[in-house]
Amino acid sequence: MNEITVNSPGELPHAASALLAYAGNRKVMAFSGEIGAGKTTFIQVICRQLGVDEAEVVSPTFALINAYDVAGSSRQIYHMDLYRLESLDEALQIGIEDYLYGGDYCLIEWPELIEALLPDDTVRIKLEILGDSSRKILFL
Repeated sequence: MNEITVNSPGELPHAASALLAYAGNRKVMAFSGEIGAGKTTFIQVICRQLGVDEAEVVSPTFALINAYDVAGSSRQIYHMDLYRLESLDEALQIGIEDYLYGGDYCLIEWPELIEALLPDDTVRIKLEILGDSSRKILFL
């Protein structure tokens, strides 16, 4: 387990680099934390470090899944926000296993409902609010 405290959004690039180093070849990452903890903001920074234009990265709350092209690559990053997902069956109907086991990055907000489907080597990230702009980020 790794733990990083960030005191401002400007420190997120360091945390994103640390997470990507910790993850190594693991591509599925599950982000948990209360509303407002900064999951989407952190994912924006991670995507930028992976070669995605940060302006493209928005929360897929209503779409459930957004796909982002990685610059200079045929690979994609899948950003999932499963807050509105109502059942495991619904996740299976949208083909979530194809994303999880397809070899591309899957960055998942609100992963609790699909925990049973996640690969064994999923990197779990927990964001905790410490103050107005301070967060503790745990990599598990």
